[in-house]
Amino acid sequence: MNHDESRGLYDRALSVLAGGVNSSVRATKPYPFFVERGDGAHVIDADGNRYIDYVLGYGPLLYGHSAPEPIQAAVQKHAAAGPMYGAPTEIEVEHAEFVARHVPSVEMIRFVNSGTEATVSAVRLARATTGRDKIVVMQGGYHGAQETTLVEGGPGSATPSSPGIPSSFAEHTIPVPFNDPETAHEVFEEHGEDIAAVLTEPILGNTAIIHPVDGYLQTLRDLTEEHGALLIFDEVITGFRVGGLQCAQGKFGITPDITTFGKIIGGGFPVGAIGGRAELIEQFTPGGDVFQSGTFSGHPVTMAAGHEYLKYAAENDVYDHVNRLGEKLRRGITDILQDQAPEYTVVGTDSMFKTVFTRHGAPDRADTCQDGCTQHEACPNYDYCPKTGADVANAETDRWERIFWQEMKDQGVFLTANQFESQFVSYAHTDEDIEETLEAYKETL
Repeated sequence: MNHDESRGLYDRALSVLAGGVNSSVRATKPYPFFVERGDGAHVIDADGNRYIDYVLGYGPLLYGHSAPEPIQAAVQKHAAAGPMYGAPTEIEVEHAEFVARHVPSVEMIRFVNSGTEATVSAVRLARATTGRDKIVVMQGGYHGAQETTLVEGGPGSATPSSPGIPSSFAEHTIPVPFNDPETAHEVFEEHGEDIAAVLTEPILGNTAIIHPVDGYLQTLRDLTEEHGALLIFDEVITGFRVGGLQCAQGKFGITPDITTFGKIIGGGFPVGAIGGRAELIEQFTPGGDVFQSGTFSGHPVTMAAGHEYLKYAAENDVYDHVNRLGEKLRRGITDILQDQAPEYTVVGTDSMFKTVFTRHGAPDRADTCQDGCTQHEACPNYDYCPKTGADVANAETDRWERIFWQEMKDQGVFLTANQFESQFVSYAHTDEDIEETLEAYKETL
């Protein structure tokens, strides 16, 4: 493939953009390809190279790059009427009503502009309503670029994971390993009266795709209820992707007190949201005293796109299609790995997938999970598959970034550029796309 145009654009970008990009995950080596346009399940770069796209904007594009006509019409209608007003519109009410009807935890919602803003606001709300300061988070979980959760270390040893964050911020954050109920119990025994909330993704989605072991989410639900803390599910990635319109909380049957959203809920436009019990969400200003506000919150074009996104999914076979293709892709990769790289682990569910370059695997993999690791104890690979963020970090992460991603790109398959970020299937993908992708995996692995 020729990448002269992308190389030239990157050279220009380095002079005016920090690191040549506006989000660090886009800074692929030796330089990123620059996308010119999208087409269904594909993107075409500045040099005219075409790729099957499984990045999908890091998750928002449930329909790929060619949304169904009702979605496009709604976006055009609201954009033509005027971009924004600084006043309420009917479409934000309709969108809120739809979400509240379908997501188990949501009685009331506040729309914001990003997943980060949603989690920042959720943490503030939890602290305000409980009168406590400490927040429990999962090691390897990601909740946006906010000071409370950009930490590393363990219980009692948390430190900021980025320069520019005062160490005092980390004193109120308690990182624990995902899928470790014993540590969760110990933390609540020691700090239960000071914990405002547990903030977790129901599936770790920025550290590959790590399922909860059986009973773990229920343990968190029980501990928070017992100690008067709140359970916050960060469904920025899993929301309306896993579990359909009920989201991951519906799939797992665990109802949190507060849920944060992003990505799909905005139909491909910048968005975030905080939903939950009315008695909590109504504490945001002006109904309550917990300050939250934003110029672009409830942006009518975003609300129209998100509302039509979800309506179309409710009225058509969207989830059946994307989940079937996701399963086909995971099963196909699993078959390839059994022959070519049996130590690696396929993870994912519904329309999410990833291959983790784990260093060890079960000697006998005949009865391993065929549809992606879901942490079944009966699986012979159970002791080897990743259960925490540290397990993924200990995989062959350099191999993904320096070799595998590069070679898949050269075969026309666009994957996330590191071992950690999730990948997705869209409604625009076809069985032919999946077959072509599997051939590329076979060749590259």
